Amino acid sequence: MTSIRRRATAAVLGLAAVAVSAACTVDGQPVREGGAVGSDTGHVDTSRFDKLLAECEVLPAATIAKAVGGTTAESNFFGANCRWSVLPQQIDVTFNWFEWGDYNLEKETAQHLGFTTENISVQSQAAFTQRDPARPAVCGVTAKSPAGGIFTWWVEPEGQQAGDACAAPVKLMELILTGAN
Repeated sequence: MTSIRRRATAAVLGLAAVAVSAACTVDGQPVREGGAVGSDTGHVDTSRFDKLLAECEVLPAATIAKAVGGTTAESNFFGANCRWSVLPQQIDVTFNWFEWGDYNLEKETAQHLGFTTENISVQSQAAFTQRDPARPAVCGVTAKSPAGGIFTWWVEPEGQQAGDACAAPVKLMELILTGAN
């Protein structure tokens, strides 16, 4: 009987919490940061962004493949993160460019996730490596972008690889920081 009373009490309290929160209102109108009331229609003219996914073409697929020790790279996703599968070794490569990304926040996040980080310099640019102790063959390298924000390259080989796991993402970072393509 006690168990039924607890469930009933919990259900009543849950419904009361929903009712109270549904009755809350906030004065004003929602607008995006920096906008003015009535100025944001919500419509975006995507034809103005003809190079929206150009960051995924920052390096040719053949250059990516060669940098990580493969022969071909096939793109398999273009979006917020750009991804390639490099063959024949089956190496996954990921690139992202967060135009408003914060270098220190990215590093803190990696550490919070349990990754080990090491400060390095790539083409005179502040950078750091990030490694997951549970996957020693995987390495990511993040650097400040000269145009603002941050770049990150991740290289994930299937299985163990000989040598320094961070050599390939460092090489990819060198290539984009020098404008090689």
